[in-house]
Amino acid sequence: MKKSIALILASVFTTALLATTLSARTGFHVTMGGKPLTLMGEPLQVNEPLPDVQLPDAGLNMVSLKDGFKGKVTIVSIVPSIDTRVCEKQTHILSEENKGLDETARLVTISRDLPFAQQRFAREAKIHNILFLSDYREATFGKASGLLIGENRLLARAVLVLDKNGIIRYMEVVPDLGQLPDMERAFETARSLT
Repeated sequence: MKKSIALILASVFTTALLATTLSARTGFHVTMGGKPLTLMGEPLQVNEPLPDVQLPDAGLNMVSLKDGFKGKVTIVSIVPSIDTRVCEKQTHILSEENKGLDETARLVTISRDLPFAQQRFAREAKIHNILFLSDYREATFGKASGLLIGENRLLARAVLVLDKNGIIRYMEVVPDLGQLPDMERAFETARSLT
C-alpha cells in the first residue's frame, strides 16, 4: 500500500514538474542581478500583432491590445513594477524624452501593478501622456506574450513599437531586469513608422 501511494505521489509530482517545464518558454533569456529567471507563456514575435487580450486602464475600462492600438503608431513600455527606480526611470523617459512623439504616437505602459497604483504614480509624477494598462488580474498579457516571470509573477522589462495596423515592428526584451531598454532606438523606429 505504501509503495502504491509513493508511486502515485511520484507520478503526480513528475506530471506537475513536466507541466511547469512545458509552460516555461525559452524565447527570451532574462536575469535579475545575474540570476536566470523563468519566463512563462508564448514569446512575442516581430511582424505579429499583440496577443488578443484585454487589460484595464487606470479607470478600470477594458482596452483590447489586438484592436485597441490600430490607427496610430504605438510604443509599449513593459515594466515589472511602476514603483521601482528603474521602472520609474523607464516611464519618465517614455513620457518626457520622446521628443514630440507623444503628439503623433500612442504611449502605453503595461505592468502588473493595480490600476489604482498606476493612477497614483501618474498623478504624483505629473504624467498625462501615457495610457497605463494593468495585467494584475490573471497575468493574461504576461502569459500570452512570454513575459511573465515564473519566480515573482511580474513582467519582464521590454519595449515594443507597433505600426498603425497594430503589428510589432520593433521589440527589445531587456536581458537583466536592472537595465533600461534602449528607448531612443524604440523612438527612432516609431518616428520611421509615423
